[in-house]
Amino acid sequence: MPRRPHTKHYQWPEIQLNIWIITVIAASAICLGIFAWFISVQNELRLGIPWILPYMLTISSLGLFFIIVVLVLAAQGFLLPGIILVGTFILFVLWLTGLIETSLQMYGVAANINDNCQIWVYDNRVGGNNLNTMAWLAQSNICNCWRTAFAFELVNTVFFLWMIVMAWKVHRDVHH
Repeated sequence: MPRRPHTKHYQWPEIQLNIWIITVIAASAICLGIFAWFISVQNELRLGIPWILPYMLTISSLGLFFIIVVLVLAAQGFLLPGIILVGTFILFVLWLTGLIETSLQMYGVAANINDNCQIWVYDNRVGGNNLNTMAWLAQSNICNCWRTAFAFELVNTVFFLWMIVMAWKVHRDVHH
């Protein structure tokens, strides 16, 4: 009688895995929408598109694609820590790169979006039923979207790091 090969069973912490999946889906989808809208605004204004916009659009899409892969692998009982470690490490580096560039855009010397928003938008509130108010609302929305994108890039960067640690623990637990 042939022997069955011994298959390792990896025990993933379900609640943590589900929280991770939901958070990464939300953060990736929010960043995808924001950066797609930024590209649309740049095109409408006939301005050049800085590399960070398509870059973040791409890695947001990759984040969502990776979650689909994780869900498919989990459904088939084939969620291997090695696959997750490699995928999350790559995405961690990509998100960290985007976070660094976004922080340079938000708080850097050359393009200080945060200070510009404070000076030109938040400190110059406009009201009333007129074109100036509409322009102010659009500018305020752009500023808030930059802040939101930065926050969710930070969340995804931390959550990909968290998944690296979690996958390593799952891998280690099987070997001990």
